[in-house]
Amino acid sequence: MKNLILASTSTLPDEKYLAYLLPELETLFKNVTTITFIPYARPNGISHDHYTRHVTQAFSKIGKKVKGLHEYKDPIEGISKAEAIFTGGGNTFVLVKALHDLGIIPALKNALIGGIPYLGCSAGSNIIGQSMHTTNDMPITMPKDFRTIGLIPYNINAHYLDPIPHLKHNGESRETRIKEFHTYHDTDVIGLREGSYLEVIHQDIFLRGPHTARLFQKNQEPTEVYQIDKKALE
Repeated sequence: MKNLILASTSTLPDEKYLAYLLPELETLFKNVTTITFIPYARPNGISHDHYTRHVTQAFSKIGKKVKGLHEYKDPIEGISKAEAIFTGGGNTFVLVKALHDLGIIPALKNALIGGIPYLGCSAGSNIIGQSMHTTNDMPITMPKDFRTIGLIPYNINAHYLDPIPHLKHNGESRETRIKEFHTYHDTDVIGLREGSYLEVIHQDIFLRGPHTARLFQKNQEPTEVYQIDKKALE
């Protein structure tokens, strides 16, 4: 039974790390003592130890301990021992390369299918989709494969931004880039705005938070969605 929260971001303006999610995380991790943290996305290039300390401070507010997966000599063993798992945001290319290089995607997928509570933020949400093709990150390193865990039938575009009228910058919007993705791929894409998140409970997917999401489907105009197809995982 899947039990996942997939957030666009870990930090909202003027809030501390994970603050806006803490009430939901108290419920998600209510039966958990220690959360296994996957720090491989390394935001701002910080070390695994630095990132883990930062996460530990946040989860101490709800009485949870944190152990970094990098602390295990065998990360597959670390996944097998996990009571719950959190994958933090950062660079999705860096994260996915580490997951493939360490060979832990099958173990991680099996753990989440088995019901281990999971939180993903940004890059940590991207990896739950079918592939990392719709990340916003710079390709600063090359994974062996762009395919990810595939626990939902969508790709996620975290930090989704709507086109800004009259903006002088002439670069591509997120919508344009996702349309480019659909010239090569058929996977539906959910543009997830800051402050909103997906809650996956067994076979159901729920859109939570203050915003609608933007749904992109190949050869169709994008639409605003207030809820995700509850039977999408069947």
